[in-house]
Amino acid sequence: MRPRRATVRLPNAWLPGADWADRYEVLVLTHRMTAAEAARRALGSAPRWVRNILNFRNRLMPLVGLNATADTRHSDLVASLPLVHSDDCQTVFGYDDPHLLFRLIVDVAEGPADGQIVGMTTLVRRRSLTGWLYLAAAIPFHKTIIPSLLTAVERERDEPPTAFGIDGMAIAVSVRTSALPASA
Repeated sequence: MRPRRATVRLPNAWLPGADWADRYEVLVLTHRMTAAEAARRALGSAPRWVRNILNFRNRLMPLVGLNATADTRHSDLVASLPLVHSDDCQTVFGYDDPHLLFRLIVDVAEGPADGQIVGMTTLVRRRSLTGWLYLAAAIPFHKTIIPSLLTAVERERDEPPTAFGIDGMAIAVSVRTSALPASA
């Protein structure tokens, strides 16, 4: 199945002050997986063109005063993103930059025909003009990159993902049927 854009509601418990969000979902019929496995598949299997765009962004960001990567001193990492929370249904990544706050939530939910719905939701709270400008420039790329990452979720387990991260991108993936915790 092809990933599709889905509705995301604000506020969200993982980033209560978020002022921008989007969500993409894909129906997976091949096998069952946890949110952590879905996150590893999506974030660890980026195509070369995505890696090239993000490497360019990482070289450009320090020139305009944005952090190219997250501060990872006090968190676990998956694909270079700090891990905030993980359980079977939901895995949350994120970090706070002086210019914007970012959360990526990956969730799995029951789908039709014994399938699962895997979703990725991006949450951003812009804190400065620089954050607003960065997000405005990033959105067209984001709308292409996230569906591309979700296509990797359907691959068979035996296919090894490449080692790659999307450090710096704010993405959240959430299960449509699970409630978010009140304090995140």
